[in-house]
Amino acid sequence: MMAKGLLQNGVHVVIVSRRREKCDEALVELSPHGEVTAFSADITKADDREKLLNFLGDEIGSLSILINNAGANWGAKLEEFPDEGFEKIVNINLNAVFSLSRDSIPLLEKAATQTDPARIINIGSMDGIHVPIVSRTGTFAYVASKAGLHHLTKALAVELGPKHITVNAVAPGFFKSRMTDYVFEHYLTDIEEECPLDRVGEPEEIVGIVAYLASRAGAYTNGAIIPVDGGTSISKGKRSWMDSD
Repeated sequence: MMAKGLLQNGVHVVIVSRRREKCDEALVELSPHGEVTAFSADITKADDREKLLNFLGDEIGSLSILINNAGANWGAKLEEFPDEGFEKIVNINLNAVFSLSRDSIPLLEKAATQTDPARIINIGSMDGIHVPIVSRTGTFAYVASKAGLHHLTKALAVELGPKHITVNAVAPGFFKSRMTDYVFEHYLTDIEEECPLDRVGEPEEIVGIVAYLASRAGAYTNGAIIPVDGGTSISKGKRSWMDSD
């Protein structure tokens, strides 16, 4: 959704995925909408980050907008939640964001000016703002990693602002994606009832906030955590499934 929206606004987009076949599939879908390049890399690995940034430096020369969107989830009962699962999710959702952002600073600085800063846009989650319940399964690593990402966003915003790099986070609610397929199939009514707007998000609603942050209009926004969740993170909702008999 975000890549398509940015392409439609004239941005040269580089998409990154661990698997080459996923890159190829995305290129087929996105190429009609603008200039798009794909690169296969696992951003949790230092060697892959270095290869990606060398590619960007050699082929493009600078980096105007970094969107940290790689993420994963793991659900299990607390007493059954494995250490390796917790570590994996935090490594992908938080550690890799820090590492790639840090490593990208030289390329971001090349694109940055005081009036038109380079942008880092982190994709957090409403689950980093509230404790989710609709999936009926504990997502302890996910919520912790996203809350950590939100605060990391603020710390980076203070650190990188003087370098003319803004850092903000979008905290989406439920949008259709591979990660939400299961909960949409089993709990869509509950999801809608928990949201004050009684629905899930539409593509243009996530594209709009990212386009704002990436555009001239967002040049003075720094260190913000912006929920795009229809108010779910501040609502107790109907939660009829929790009513006692």
